[in-house]
Amino acid sequence: MKTKATILIDKETLETAHEIGLNVSKTCENALGLYIQAMQNTNTKMNPTFLGEASFAKEGSLVRSPRFEPGSSAWQGDADVDCEQLTVDWQKFRDWLDQKDYKRDVASSMFSYARQFSSCLTGRDLSKVAELRDSFRPNVMKALSALAKFLGCYEDYKQLIRQYGLKWGGRSADDLIIDRLNKVENPDEVFEWIRQAKAARPDLTDFLDLMAVTGLRLVEAVSSYNLIVRLSRENKLQEYYHVEHQTLEHFKFKEIFIRKSKKAFISFVPGELVKRIGENDLLTSPDAVQKLLQKRGLKLRFADIREAHATFSTKFLKDTEIDFLHGRVTTNVFMRNYFNPALITDLQARALQGIQEIQEKVKT
Repeated sequence: MKTKATILIDKETLETAHEIGLNVSKTCENALGLYIQAMQNTNTKMNPTFLGEASFAKEGSLVRSPRFEPGSSAWQGDADVDCEQLTVDWQKFRDWLDQKDYKRDVASSMFSYARQFSSCLTGRDLSKVAELRDSFRPNVMKALSALAKFLGCYEDYKQLIRQYGLKWGGRSADDLIIDRLNKVENPDEVFEWIRQAKAARPDLTDFLDLMAVTGLRLVEAVSSYNLIVRLSRENKLQEYYHVEHQTLEHFKFKEIFIRKSKKAFISFVPGELVKRIGENDLLTSPDAVQKLLQKRGLKLRFADIREAHATFSTKFLKDTEIDFLHGRVTTNVFMRNYFNPALITDLQARALQGIQEIQEKVKT
């Protein structure tokens, strides 16, 4: 139950707050809640620098408040602030993420990274983030960015990024190409890993077979697997699987498979594998799949499966055809050049020949 209370605010501040659309009542309530929490965390011994007058940055006529987006700076210009007192209500943060325009798996990953690296933000020390590999660091930085906005210290977070010389982007395209040229991966090593993984986790056998024959990304493979299971239970599998062409038609589920930068249009999959998958239980999430293998002490090599599939497929397919099956063409190119029954039939024959060999290599 909420009780009405009178708070004295100077006229200029109140007018400015109204002009920029601040909910004054909610902002004061949030700030007071944080102040109480900070005092309780220090056994009621008040820290005068935390959430006191000096902790509210005033930029021109804009007064910012903690936990209100865009948030305040409880750090700016005050090195003595005890940032460990910036506690996080993780359930509220998760709810906040869910209200944003993120896909569910993206929100889950951001939440996980934010929890794992939150001390880097509250401790104002991004050295641990700077040490992360180039391909992983941007994901952590984006998660901490969301957390900083939620806590109301985004401007300070940006300043920290500049201090540590961090970049939002990953490695350049040139660096990635050089890495690929230097990484001579033997597909047989990856197929051996698949056999080991299937022996360690028999419950993932059909899922790993699906990844091996399609070269789908982990997130796409989990989505495809679960879609097969769901539609099979509803007797609607024909909406996704084209029996004659032996293709999973991902393009029919645009909201799942046609993402901004990562796409999947179709995958050739033998009918007997699709049938087996349809009789299985749903997978919880990509993270859950990875943890199942980690518990068996296995190194995660899902990205290598995709590369091995592409490398092995060069025996049967052209580079442009592999790019098409891996979703590295635009929607327009797909519709103009590939969505043609005659072309699909020709491509199907050669793709299934390669798939048959892959299935033999990963058989346990």
